[in-house]
Amino acid sequence: MSLTLEHVSRIVDNQVHIDDACLTFEPGSFNVLLGRTLAGKTSLMRLMAGLDRPTSGRILMNGADVTGVPVRKRNVSMVYQQFINYPTLTVFENIASPLRQAGVGQAEIVQKVEETARMLHIEKLLQRHPLELSGGQQQRTAMARALVKEADLVLFDEPLVNLDYKLREELRQEMRELFRARHTIAIYATTEPNEALALGGTTTVLHEGRVVQSGKTAEVYHRPQRVLAAELFSEPPINLLDGQVSAAEVSFENAVHFPRNPDLGELGEGTYRFGVRPSHIGLVPSNDDDLELAVTVELAEISGSETFLHVGNEHFSLVLHLPGVHEYDVDTPILIYIPTHKLFVFDANGRLAQAPSRRMGRSA
Repeated sequence: MSLTLEHVSRIVDNQVHIDDACLTFEPGSFNVLLGRTLAGKTSLMRLMAGLDRPTSGRILMNGADVTGVPVRKRNVSMVYQQFINYPTLTVFENIASPLRQAGVGQAEIVQKVEETARMLHIEKLLQRHPLELSGGQQQRTAMARALVKEADLVLFDEPLVNLDYKLREELRQEMRELFRARHTIAIYATTEPNEALALGGTTTVLHEGRVVQSGKTAEVYHRPQRVLAAELFSEPPINLLDGQVSAAEVSFENAVHFPRNPDLGELGEGTYRFGVRPSHIGLVPSNDDDLELAVTVELAEISGSETFLHVGNEHFSLVLHLPGVHEYDVDTPILIYIPTHKLFVFDANGRLAQAPSRRMGRSA
């Protein structure tokens, strides 16, 4: 079953929730909706599910118009952030509930519940109640209930956001495996670029109810077609610098000058915005085209086994995403290195003029 949105918009109390969304999702595909809080991810999912009706546009399933068809008449499942389980029912009965509502026979219910529970590694918990489970086990139960009826469309609205890091990593891997062999369309909403990358498939970047870019996840990440897509698909957000290109050199903020290398050779002369991901900037040179900059430390933000290092000079500020723990005092002078072949280049209208070279260097 395919799912197509044709120029779908939703306006509530004169507020635009979704603005002219045109998207197609193929059978058996895993798809990510990526955007900040209030970007429109949940609103779009509710339209796909039939919980809300668009103000304009059409929603098609397998080519049939289902725009006005309510959710109860669609073969759709949805998993939410919160662990929505029936507390008085066992795990078995929680998972079985959509099958019982559909009038499935007992023998088939047992078979499908046990099969789905095994896929999600909760087969030993079927006789427990939700309050006896950990958070991860409760979310697995909610996911099993969504998967057991083999819906044509399964929607995941930030389902792992309340789980700890280890559980999230584990469930992401399992979800990819689960949907590889199924013909179901899976759509997963997240605010986290790294989660979108980990899940793969296709990614649709949303901002203020509008589709910014949609395509294969790796392609959207490596070739964001607009500045906004580059900002949204980067954590921390991509560093942006205004610059000029002449026949012989590139300059940032009319202050930093470096020779125009072959990777930037196709650019015409003029004004551009240059982007560099925080993970591409280092504390030691690692490429022959690295641009050395003298900066001072503004903040060293240590998060577990990585450091977000905020630095700057009189012309601009930058953020580095560094593996490991790096402790610096504020105002410490340091040198940083930007591989110029990793620069994104956007024109005056914010459109991609040139993507970074994919030659060897720091991680992409």
